[in-house]
Amino acid sequence: MRIIDTHLHLIYPDRFHYPWLSRRPSIDKPWNINDYFAEALPLGIQSALHMEVDVAEADMLAETEFVLTLPRIAGAIAACRPEHMNFVDQIERLSDHAHVKGVRRILHEAPDDLSQSDLFVENIRHLPDYDLSFDLCVRADQLRIGQMLAERAPDVTFILDHCGVPDVTGTGLDPWRENISKIARLPNVMAKISGVVAYAGADWSVDTIRPYVEHIIHAFGWDRVVWGSDHPVVCLTGSLTRWVEATQAIIAGASDDEKARLLHGNAERIYKL
Repeated sequence: MRIIDTHLHLIYPDRFHYPWLSRRPSIDKPWNINDYFAEALPLGIQSALHMEVDVAEADMLAETEFVLTLPRIAGAIAACRPEHMNFVDQIERLSDHAHVKGVRRILHEAPDDLSQSDLFVENIRHLPDYDLSFDLCVRADQLRIGQMLAERAPDVTFILDHCGVPDVTGTGLDPWRENISKIARLPNVMAKISGVVAYAGADWSVDTIRPYVEHIIHAFGWDRVVWGSDHPVVCLTGSLTRWVEATQAIIAGASDDEKARLLHGNAERIYKL
């Protein structure tokens, strides 16, 4: 079945600076579009949304403009800084590019209060004016913070990245499971089934991650979930192929219609592809 990858990172160190990669030496190298699709196409992944890679702030716009020139990139989720006074200028420049579908400010490595300021919230509220969504990347212990942001910006479409970053090898399902159920009650929040294997340890199996994926689907329903690879971060504990195969095993009992919604249909609707 056709797959749209809604969370592809491409890394071009000859063009952009990625400060965080020095802390991840096993993936601190180039990851280009051709190598990705050499593995992805046989798996059924026909196109992808590029997810900003937390480049140096000076490189943010250039990263977005570059990835939109690459083949099989259906759109981009661009980096942004809603905590800055010039945020509206940022998204106005991004809106010049028709294939920018949303923005993201990584929050799971930021102070908890960053997204709670009045300026941050007021800036985020401008996104619907530009037909942009917001990818919400928070840790399991920050889900309440993400929920409060989504509550304060009810007209914004939020996509919760990486299953809400559960601490699979630590605290496990609870209280993550209850907090996912709470944030899923907000109609403006969707969920992305991605990234979970990065938090599951090197020896993860399908059974390790199954309850997390299944709870996301149960909480959000088949109409509010999308799929993403989180490549190349997925390679920290596995590979693109292994993650696709695990996903297929977990959803094997679903109907063809449900699988289609998760793997491409919802992405086309939510990100307006």
